[in-house]
Amino acid sequence: AHRMMRPLRPAQRLAAAVAFAAIASVALAVPPTRDELAQWCAEAEDMGHCGRLVEERQMKRLPGLAKREGVNLRVALYPSGTATFTDVENPIHPVSFSLFDSIDPINAVLLFKTQGERATFVLLQRVGNRTTELPSEPALSPDRQRLATADFCAAGCTNELVVWRVTREGVVKELAWRSTNDWADATPRWKDADTVVVEYRTASGGTPQTLERKLSQGGWLAPR
Repeated sequence: AHRMMRPLRPAQRLAAAVAFAAIASVALAVPPTRDELAQWCAEAEDMGHCGRLVEERQMKRLPGLAKREGVNLRVALYPSGTATFTDVENPIHPVSFSLFDSIDPINAVLLFKTQGERATFVLLQRVGNRTTELPSEPALSPDRQRLATADFCAAGCTNELVVWRVTREGVVKELAWRSTNDWADATPRWKDADTVVVEYRTASGGTPQTLERKLSQGGWLAPR
């Protein structure tokens, strides 16, 4: 199992939620934009509350996909069945799940998960009811065979660009890459089925920069 969660202070968590809203792929159904997340979560008390505010809006955009029943989030599987994600209302170790988006080309649902002060995403494959926890919002490749995540920050992140293979048996790590420089944040997208593009900011600030990496080139690490 790989480490998928990072500790964030409240202000950082809200900022991270906005960062997560960068559109990762045109294949995503109706992902919240940066501006929408900033607006919806402006009055949020914490990341769990932010997730719930996003869920409220997304359920209207994705009717029939999921429903909220108290602490339970019930997501419709395909072709039938239901997957249930239950919040833990514990003041010391709270856990929450919220509907974030639908990735229709791979028949998957993306949930926003908070565990205390840590935030991640959970990908649910509706066929087979398989879940994979991801460190950041994933970008789907044009051929629908892979996902890319970029988890970079000053402290508490994996600081890795990861390519995941999408299979019927689940989503598995395929490739990983680590920057030799300190990055403050990063957002991945796909140039084509074999090339990942990452827009990032260095820890020293400045304008966003772009990195391209082909899946066939050297420098990738074996996934941990």
